[in-house]
Amino acid sequence: ERQRYPEETVNIVKSAFTGGVIGWVYGGLPAFIQARRAFIQGSQGELFQNRADAVQSAHRAGLRSFIRYGWRWSWRVAAFVAIFNTVSTGLSVYRNKTTIGNFAWAGAFTGALFRMHLGLQGLAGGFVFGTAFGIPAGGLLMIMQKLAGETMQEKRNRERRELYEQKLAEWQSRLSVTEVLGQMESNAQEGLEVEGARE
Repeated sequence: ERQRYPEETVNIVKSAFTGGVIGWVYGGLPAFIQARRAFIQGSQGELFQNRADAVQSAHRAGLRSFIRYGWRWSWRVAAFVAIFNTVSTGLSVYRNKTTIGNFAWAGAFTGALFRMHLGLQGLAGGFVFGTAFGIPAGGLLMIMQKLAGETMQEKRNRERRELYEQKLAEWQSRLSVTEVLGQMESNAQEGLEVEGARE
C-alpha cells in the first residue's frame, strides 16, 4: 500500500547484517591473531627480501584466516539472528502485542533448530539455551523501545490509524468532487432547458 517494505522486514534484514558483521569480527580476529603468530613462529628460517616483505607475508596469512574463520561465524550468527527476529516479529504481529514470551519462544525455536542435528539431547539443549538467550535479549529490546519513546506495536497502530485517516480524507475529497460535478451537470441541464424554452 505504501510502496515500501514493512519496517519489520527492514529491521530483520538490518539485524541479520549486523549479526553477520559481529560474527565475522568475533570469529575472524582471534583467527587472524593466531594465524599471524603461527606464521611468525613457523617461518623463522625463511629468507625474506626485507622486513616489509616478512611483515606483509605475516599479514597475508592472518588475513586469509580472518576471512576463512570469520565467514564461518558470520553466516551462522546472521542466520541465528534472522531466524530469531523473524519468529519473534511474527509472533508479535500475529498476537498484536510484544511480550517476553514471544522472545523466549523465538529463542527456543531458533536454538532447537540449530542443535537438532545433534539428536534429541541437542534439540533439548538448544531449546533451553535458546530460551535462556531469548528472555534477556527480548527484555533488552523492549527496554530500548521504551527508551525510544514508542514501541513497535504503538508505532504500527499509529501508522495504521494515519493511513486510515489519509484514505478516508482522499475518499471524502473524491466524493465532494463527484457531488460538485453532479451539481455542475444538473446546472448545465437546467441552463439548456431554459434556453430551449426561450426558443
